[in-house]
Amino acid sequence: MSPTRTAPLPSLGNAGWLKWPETCDVFSALGAQGHEVRAVGGAVRDTLLERPVKDVDVATTALPEVVMELAAAAGLKAIPTGIDHGTVTVVAGNRAFEVTTLRKDVENYGRHASVSYTDDWAADAGRRDFTINALYADADGQLFDPLGSYGDLVARHVRFIGDARMRVLEDYLRILRFFRFNAELEFGEFDAQGLEACVREQAGLQKLSGERVRSELLRLVSAEGAYRAIVKMFEYGLLVQLLGGVPYLARLERLIDIEAGLGVEPDAVLRLAGLSVAVPEDAGRLSDRLRLSKAERSHLEQASGHRVMSVAMDEAQVKRELYIQGRAGCRTAALIAWAASGEAVSDASWCGLVARIQDLPIPELPLQGSDIVKLGVPEGPGVGDILKHAEERWIQGGFEAGKKELLEITGQLVKAKFGKG
Repeated sequence: MSPTRTAPLPSLGNAGWLKWPETCDVFSALGAQGHEVRAVGGAVRDTLLERPVKDVDVATTALPEVVMELAAAAGLKAIPTGIDHGTVTVVAGNRAFEVTTLRKDVENYGRHASVSYTDDWAADAGRRDFTINALYADADGQLFDPLGSYGDLVARHVRFIGDARMRVLEDYLRILRFFRFNAELEFGEFDAQGLEACVREQAGLQKLSGERVRSELLRLVSAEGAYRAIVKMFEYGLLVQLLGGVPYLARLERLIDIEAGLGVEPDAVLRLAGLSVAVPEDAGRLSDRLRLSKAERSHLEQASGHRVMSVAMDEAQVKRELYIQGRAGCRTAALIAWAASGEAVSDASWCGLVARIQDLPIPELPLQGSDIVKLGVPEGPGVGDILKHAEERWIQGGFEAGKKELLEITGQLVKAKFGKG
């Protein structure tokens, strides 16, 4: 399954999340009647990789109904989020723990596999996706490795458990997870059998819901090794069908370098835009395809405005874009434009433009609708029309006109249109 282990398994006894009061409460509650309880998957894996841990998943020999009872008896909230499949969400304090009873496959129907409960940890491990996710740790931090998976983790090797193609056929999302974990772990060659299975069954990606694809894709593009994994997906034909359009690989690579040069955290939606958005239509298509939120869709649309951004912009032009797009939108468009330009991360002109976007004040229109009403314009659409005209004159004048000057301009328009003013 994985490289032969010659050294003893390490201990997770010093892991911070094992000392969280909430973790202790959950382990204590579920183990109250002698049931075995262990953390599994991401928390264990990321601790061994010295990565931060945000969530803790738990596996137990207690049946789902018993988990509900034990949690309630300990004063914890239990939610039957997936009780038919053995999963209960236990809430302790402000933390939620996904607790799943040990399972083994009986018959497999893809994501609708028939399962039965077991007390066999190896059987439970055998139905998971990758070897690096089949490691367990008890409350004391003792590590359990039923499948001999630890060697793969040390080698940063993402390997499917058992037959790679069968694992993919069980859930096509595992194709994206294969590339995402490779992006997160960064090192090592892609597992040949896993890559072959993903390529062979790539048509299955079309069967996934947009929401599930969105979640994995955003995590993938924000990973440290995102570019390497995305290039691999492109080389084997997975990326174009996933995005529904031609990817801009070089632009994404430069955008990742720019983020690093500026010392900012990876922005998943910005990176997605850098990879796939050239015009507003791209933003709309991708948003619909991935069922993006309104905020995410807006972020992509802002990126599509990159063509108006240039290092040659004077202060008035920068202010105009700040006023129209907002600071975040203007910055997004500028970063995409910088990446598209091919200029270096250290380019002083582009660094200067980003700095101006950050520092310049956003102009505020000195007029309000109430000012127009005071000129004698009846409340209604006419007020908005007059205000829009004044705004356009104000923008064209480089935002120099003050309230008094705008009122004079507006008064003349009101007099011509309504005979008032």
